[in-house]
Amino acid sequence: MASALWRAPRNLASHDLTARQAVVLAALAMLIVTALDLIDGRLGVAFGVGFVLVVATVPLAVRSDAFFTAGVFPPLLFAAIILAVAAFFGSALVIEGLPDSAGVLGRALSGTIAFGVPLLVGHALALAVIVVRILKEPA
Repeated sequence: MASALWRAPRNLASHDLTARQAVVLAALAMLIVTALDLIDGRLGVAFGVGFVLVVATVPLAVRSDAFFTAGVFPPLLFAAIILAVAAFFGSALVIEGLPDSAGVLGRALSGTIAFGVPLLVGHALALAVIVVRILKEPA
């Protein structure tokens, strides 16, 4: 009975996602989270929490050969989402002191600074999950 428990993780590992599948699903999840958060016209806490949860989940879902992608992906996803929000929903990035005449890149940079904590926390958690998975992986 105990030997069956030891074999379960290896059997389950065959169902892990490839790097491409993880990127597509994470991007789709972030688009949904961002769209739901934009219902009230502002990007807020739900976006930050959703980002942290999505990027911390990606390293848990990928195969071990996709750890590099899972580690590099969070800042790229964040930059893409913030840039898209700045381009299409510029008024959703409510940042004190930002002039109305700020362009897309100015709004994206200000949004990155304003939401810097979720970016750092999410990326740190993703990297920590990767380290733990590497240390726990059988030799």
